[in-house]
Amino acid sequence: MSDELALARQAMADVPFLKDFSGTVFRLGGLTNIVFQVGEYCIRVPGKGTEDYINRANEAVAAREAANSGVSPEVLYFDEKGVMVTRFVDGAQTMSPAAFKLNEGAPARAGEAFRKLHMSGAVFPFRFYLFAMIDDYLKVLSTKDVELPKGYHDVLREAEDIRTALSRHPAKLVACHCDPLCENFLDTGDRMWIVDWEYSGMNDPMWDLGDLAVEGKFGERQEEEMMRAYFGGEPRPAERGRIVIYKAMCDLLWTLWGLIQLGNKNSAEDFRAYADGRFSRCRKLMQSADFGRHVEAVRKG
Repeated sequence: MSDELALARQAMADVPFLKDFSGTVFRLGGLTNIVFQVGEYCIRVPGKGTEDYINRANEAVAAREAANSGVSPEVLYFDEKGVMVTRFVDGAQTMSPAAFKLNEGAPARAGEAFRKLHMSGAVFPFRFYLFAMIDDYLKVLSTKDVELPKGYHDVLREAEDIRTALSRHPAKLVACHCDPLCENFLDTGDRMWIVDWEYSGMNDPMWDLGDLAVEGKFGERQEEEMMRAYFGGEPRPAERGRIVIYKAMCDLLWTLWGLIQLGNKNSAEDFRAYADGRFSRCRKLMQSADFGRHVEAVRKG
């Protein structure tokens, strides 16, 4: 038995309705956690070191609220260690940038799912505040032997203008996913499900759209399709500006997340390359000719 399968079996032993399961257990994926299909269920086992930056009690509430809003599978079990069991979404494809490009209407279905979540009235316990999270991640990194990309603090200082622009017209905070990796979307072809609520919180809803555009490597057509499905038409300049700003800021934040994974010796990916690539992309967007125009649109509101 592999070490990963042994972890799954160990976690299943504590779940009343899974402890006697004798069928095949399939590994599904996961960058920081380990996820398995167990018959009609899906079990998530937390990864090593995630307790440094994930509040599992907050996640449990958010996952159940998201399920109640109709965008996420039903949560059947969640313990204090973060082991979670949900319904397995049968017939759904785990998304990737390629799938978002090839699956007709996928960006629109994602935009519709975000709208459903954001309009649901759900309340998540955590307040996802970008700049506070950057500070928190920097504190975690101060305990690890990992170097920041050259120029990171310079870009962070430049982001103060963005912080000021965003604060001029604060967004109404709503329940947001906040970590829309493609792999957190499950597409049935007529409905998009969203999973994994570790980083979720009350946030500016434009964060979700900007971050997904980055994670999905969306081109202009895909971005427009997602936005038009979400807004029911053309977004206002300030809304579009916030989405563009968050495309840069999500890379600034997740650069640090990648470095934490590197410090935790997570071997799921080359996290040095991941972090450096995200920071480079952030810097390139902030230096682009149109970026200042979008910041100004946000400042005007």
